[in-house]
Amino acid sequence: MRMRALGGIALALLLGACGGRIVPPTRGAPSHYVPPRYTPPRQPVAATPIAPVAAPSAAGAVTALSAGIVAGPRVSGLPMSDAQARRALAAFRTTCPALLRRTDASGLTQPADWQASCGAAQSASDSNARDFFVQWFDSAQVADGQAYATGYYEPEIEGSLDRRSGYDVPIYGRPADLVDVDLGQFSDALKGKSIRGRVDRTRLVPYYDRTAIEQGAINQTAPIVAWARDPVALFFLQIQGSGRLLLPDGRSVRIGYESQNGRDYTGIGALMKQRGLLGPGQTSMQGIVAWLHAHPDEGRDLMRENKSFVFFKISDTPPMGALGYPVTPGASVAADPKFVPLGAPIFLSMDRTDATGLWIAQDTGGAIKGANRVDTFWGAGDEAEAIAGGMSAHGTAFLLLPRGVLDRITAGRGGGGASPQR
Repeated sequence: MRMRALGGIALALLLGACGGRIVPPTRGAPSHYVPPRYTPPRQPVAATPIAPVAAPSAAGAVTALSAGIVAGPRVSGLPMSDAQARRALAAFRTTCPALLRRTDASGLTQPADWQASCGAAQSASDSNARDFFVQWFDSAQVADGQAYATGYYEPEIEGSLDRRSGYDVPIYGRPADLVDVDLGQFSDALKGKSIRGRVDRTRLVPYYDRTAIEQGAINQTAPIVAWARDPVALFFLQIQGSGRLLLPDGRSVRIGYESQNGRDYTGIGALMKQRGLLGPGQTSMQGIVAWLHAHPDEGRDLMRENKSFVFFKISDTPPMGALGYPVTPGASVAADPKFVPLGAPIFLSMDRTDATGLWIAQDTGGAIKGANRVDTFWGAGDEAEAIAGGMSAHGTAFLLLPRGVLDRITAGRGGGGASPQR
C-alpha cells in the first residue's frame, strides 16, 4: 500500500492536480447540504536557493550513478532547523530497516553502507538531531542538482459506508480478475518491471480503463467498499492514493490504496492548460476543481482521459509509503528510487521557505520521475491542504549519503568526482 499512488502534482505548471476537502457540486444536493469550507492555496514566502555545484544535466540517464554525482556543501553548512532535523531523524529511524535490506536501484549504496548511521540513529538524541546528520553524512549532488518539488497530503472527502441518498459514486476495492505480472520472472532483462491486466480466454490483455470501469465493466468482479458524494473529489483522492472519508454521522475512516488498473496516468491539468480552459487565477488545485464542477459533462470526459484508476480498502493504519512504513508530515518526500535511495535523507534548498529543509525519501509516485524530482508530504487538515494545493518549488537538491560512500563512488570512477566537503 502506498500513500502516493500516482505521483506528485505540479499544480502551478498544471501537470496534474491533487485532492482535498473539495467543494462538491450543488446540483441535485439535498436542500440542507452546506458545502465544506474553501481552503485557499498557501501563498509562499520566497527564499533564495543554494547554487548547485557545476555539473552536467541528467539527460538520458537511467540511474543516479549513470547521471553523475559530485560532492555538495558541508552538511554542517546546510540551513536546516532543529525542528526539521528532529522530524527527519524520526522518519529516518522508521525506515532504517528497509535501508538495511533493500537493493538500492540508484546504484549509489549497498545495505552495509547504512549500518553505522542506522545504528547510531537508534540512540541519537532528538535534541541533537542536527548533529547526528552532520556526523554521519556527506552531501552529494546528482547531475546538475536542479530540483523541482510539488506537494501532496491526506485528503478528506465526504463518503458513506452504505449507499444512501446523495452518496452514489462507488469506491471500488480490488477486482477479482485483476492480475499482477512480475516480468522479471520471465526474463532477467525485465527484472524490476511489472504490468497489470486481465485474462481474456488464453490472452493477458490490458485491464479496463477509467471509462469502462465507470460504465460498469467491473460491477460483477469488484467489491464496493464505500460510496462517495462527489465524483470529482473521488477522482483527486485516487491521485493522492489514500485519505479519509467523512461519514454522514460525523465519524471519519481512513481509506487506503489497494491496487491500480495498470493504465498510464495522465495529468488533466496539463490538458486543461493546453486547451485554454483555465483563466487567470485558476492555476491551482482549487481552480481546477471549480472548473470541473462548473462543467460536469465536459469535466467527466476530461477526467476519463486519465485512464488510470485506483482501487481502495478501508484501513485502520496511517498513510503508508512505498517502503511499507508510515509517511511523516513535513519530513517525507516521494522520489524516484532510480535516483534516490529510498529511505535516504535529502536536503532541499528551494525558492520558497516551506519546501526548504531536510526530508526523507519514504515514498514513490508514478509522476515522480528523474533526478531531483520530489513530492513533499504535508499530512491532513486545512493547513496541509493549503500548502500542498499550491506547492510548486524550484531550487537545488542534495542527497545525504553515509560517510565513505561518495569516496568509494568517485574512486570507482578514477577520481572523476570531487571529494566530499566536511
